[in-house]
Amino acid sequence: MKMVMPAWFDLMGLSPDAPEDEAGIKKAADSIKSIIEHEVKNGIPANRIVLGGFSQGGALSLYTALTCQHKLAGIVGLSCWLPLHKTFPQAACGVNKDISILQCHGEADPMIPVRFGTLTSEKLKSVVNPSKVHFKTYPGVMHSTSQEEMMSVKDFMEKVIPRV
Repeated sequence: MKMVMPAWFDLMGLSPDAPEDEAGIKKAADSIKSIIEHEVKNGIPANRIVLGGFSQGGALSLYTALTCQHKLAGIVGLSCWLPLHKTFPQAACGVNKDISILQCHGEADPMIPVRFGTLTSEKLKSVVNPSKVHFKTYPGVMHSTSQEEMMSVKDFMEKVIPRV
């Protein structure tokens, strides 16, 4: 499909075996890691930072958090996949071995089929503590979100970032 995605990284295809823009993925992850570093230097504890996103943003959130040197609070991945999945679990930084992950996916998603979400969830369970990976699907939801999904995100955020 060779879609140019200047915000994050280029997509060569949307299948588990499609070639990947490794340099672009790592460059985008480094950009997010520099934002995390900036926030930590400004007094935000890393264990109160959650990375999250939808589709490509969710994919980048998974990759970045799993390779980050800071112990983060959690990851929210909506309708996404794990980029460079073949490099894991070796590519993972051990500091986030117990990170909580909420992965949500619409069962009717034509862009990123729910099967890719399921494969990602299984891969994540080989990278982090399997009991910390929560995969939820939503019937009838396409490549979008739903109110029920957003409530799951809200509940997850309240759990991993307790009020102070």
